[in-house]
Amino acid sequence: MKELVEIIAKALVDNPEQVVVTEVEGEQTTVLELRVAPSDLGKVIGKQGRTARCIRTLLGAAGMKLKKRFVLEILE
Repeated sequence: MKELVEIIAKALVDNPEQVVVTEVEGEQTTVLELRVAPSDLGKVIGKQGRTARCIRTLLGAAGMKLKKRFVLEILE
């Protein structure tokens, strides 16, 4: 899942080398923390959060297949 978020984020931003995805395992959920360059933050979030919502939807669908729950946090 970490690789999935990383690939999607790198395709969206202007500075793909600054994309960092950290995985924090919990008991029931796994939190994926996404960090991008400050200038690319808007590109990852999208207008009215549409892009971020779509990435979260993909995580949810892929997580159902693995029977796990994933949460995406976009950090500044």
